[in-house]
Amino acid sequence: MYDNNPELPEGYSPVPAGKVANVVTFLEMRKRPPETAGLPELPFTLKRLGPQNLDVYRRLFRDVGEDWLWGSMLGAGDDEVRDILSNPSMETYALCVGDRDIGLLELDFRVSGECEVVYFGIVKDAIGKGAGRFLMNQAIAKAWAQPIERFWLHTCTFDHPAAVGFYQRSGFKPYKLMVEVHDDPRVIGLMPKTAAPHVPLLEPVSGAE
Repeated sequence: MYDNNPELPEGYSPVPAGKVANVVTFLEMRKRPPETAGLPELPFTLKRLGPQNLDVYRRLFRDVGEDWLWGSMLGAGDDEVRDILSNPSMETYALCVGDRDIGLLELDFRVSGECEVVYFGIVKDAIGKGAGRFLMNQAIAKAWAQPIERFWLHTCTFDHPAAVGFYQRSGFKPYKLMVEVHDDPRVIGLMPKTAAPHVPLLEPVSGAE
């Protein structure tokens, strides 16, 4: 049963120009899923990123996230990013094929007994080629190698339309929905206005009330 939130009115709610709104689905896994036998050989590897890989992290964050309007780390300073990459309770990886970085995985173990997938994604031209499944299998293995009781993540309506189904097939179960409203990173200059064309761009009109 879901609790009713009296602060969230039913029906349509206006979103100011310059902002974006999305529905966020939270999913969790309470036990490690059984391992899948007979997986084919895939040409992917994982590379752990540290504070010395600041440029790699920033480039991957844009390469992976720009299509889906990932803006949360674009305004972060270098020291903040290095703190994440050097935190022993955080694990950040680049997914590689040959010499090319094509995916980003970030796991957060800072809450005792839990692991959160902070970022999970691959570049658009690698979708549908087994990279996402490989990366998720690695994420599951690394999360449950630690003494956790809960593995969780969230995705939103700006993400790939197959994301929720992919996570459910991976063993996650949805448990909560939320509505998120925030500044459009394209409007405040954190990413080009051509990013995430599936999300309408509504710029404030100068002088409008």
